[in-house]
Amino acid sequence: MMDMQKKIDDISLLGGHPALDFVNTVDSRGGRWGPDFLNSYDDLVAWACRLDVIDDKERDVLLVTANSSGPDAEKELGQAKDLREALYRLFLSEFGESQIGPNDLELVADMARRGLSQQTLGQVGGTIEWRRSEAKGLDAISNRIAVLAAQLLTSRAERRPVRACQGRNCGWLFLDQSRGGHRRWCSDKTCGSNARVRKFRLRSS
Repeated sequence: MMDMQKKIDDISLLGGHPALDFVNTVDSRGGRWGPDFLNSYDDLVAWACRLDVIDDKERDVLLVTANSSGPDAEKELGQAKDLREALYRLFLSEFGESQIGPNDLELVADMARRGLSQQTLGQVGGTIEWRRSEAKGLDAISNRIAVLAAQLLTSRAERRPVRACQGRNCGWLFLDQSRGGHRRWCSDKTCGSNARVRKFRLRSS
């Protein structure tokens, strides 16, 4: 797992999808919970820019808006965290660790609808594609994440289920894209290696 001193810009992106990396902005969901890497709206903006959920221009606009309206930014950060926890529970349902909650579905659906309403048809090269309208409102990031998450949730029949890392004090979610489909760890170099070391020590004791 990660050092508690690391910040949002330093955390590993191991989920295989932006919605899962968003859920993984909590350091541990195993035997302990936390720390939480989303401690301010600025953290949310930094994460979103890193994952290309927003671009640099949108980042600057949102930061100015947030700095001029602290209470609104704090409220939106709380709503983003509500979305994150709803997504965590919904993705856990793919391998039987959680029941699908209607309130969670409604939350994701409402935000996704707002995100989709902020898209327009545009021409990209020689093709017509959905394009995102410029992010201006503080809720733009959450709405875009909800759209991405809804796309992933509804593609279940076309992919392997989302899994949770079995590492001690981890629980990060990831898409298993390994050849055999038996991936157990968010990262074999960290959680996988730590598990093997603990197993070896138990055998040697």
